[in-house]
Amino acid sequence: DGKTTGWGDAFGFGRFPGQYGMVVLSRFPIEANAVRTFQNLLWRNMPASAVPAAITSGAEAWYSAADLETVRLSSKSHWDVPLKIGDRTLHILASHPTPPAFDGTEDRNGRRNHDEIRLWAEYISDQPNPWLTDDKGIAGGLASDASFVILGDQNADPNDGDSFDGAIDQLLKHPRIDSTRIPVSDGAVDAAKTQGKANTRHKGDPAHDTSDFSDGSVGNLRADYVLPSRDLKVQGSGVFWPVPGDPGADLVNCSDHRLVWLDLTF
Repeated sequence: DGKTTGWGDAFGFGRFPGQYGMVVLSRFPIEANAVRTFQNLLWRNMPASAVPAAITSGAEAWYSAADLETVRLSSKSHWDVPLKIGDRTLHILASHPTPPAFDGTEDRNGRRNHDEIRLWAEYISDQPNPWLTDDKGIAGGLASDASFVILGDQNADPNDGDSFDGAIDQLLKHPRIDSTRIPVSDGAVDAAKTQGKANTRHKGDPAHDTSDFSDGSVGNLRADYVLPSRDLKVQGSGVFWPVPGDPGADLVNCSDHRLVWLDLTF
């Protein structure tokens, strides 16, 4: 729009600094000195990134060379938060990628969402990845024997929605991740049936939905994840989405996303 002070002109969309931000709450001690953040990592530094190029021959790319000197990969941040649990360490890998929507034919948000998810796929891969430099200047990913859980609103559904190039499959099909336990809820099934419209065209199981989006366009999706490393054992799982009339049903209207949980043991 010729201005650089709008809601969409920040590193991540927001009406004010911190809107759509993140928080990690833990009853276990956080190893604060070992926390790693990747907020300032530039998108252009990711090898073979999905940064949008020119749409047609001879056209200018969406981002100029000057833009790419400042455009971050992470629209909010990517955090590796180690928790001390007894004599073990569990790495919480938390992020909130941009939605793959609210853009144009260049698909800049869809592409960025893909690469924000890819950051974790690269981080847990047993590769040197010298480009993967945190905000303290330390390069490289997670140790190959580390236990971890990737969690957060990834804004990507494996079957429906507007994701770019199977974005969430980079995690769901990753050899270090156990994605076999899919949390479900009765409320999601009821909502998809009651709301209809876009939900009737979905390929995915509505029981897996974790978000209640516009029924006239995208419908309800699986967007929120708790994905443990394969060395952890899943004891239980679910999505807090009660059907109308059940206890707690009035609480879900505080957000268009639902609470996803897993019970894990080493």
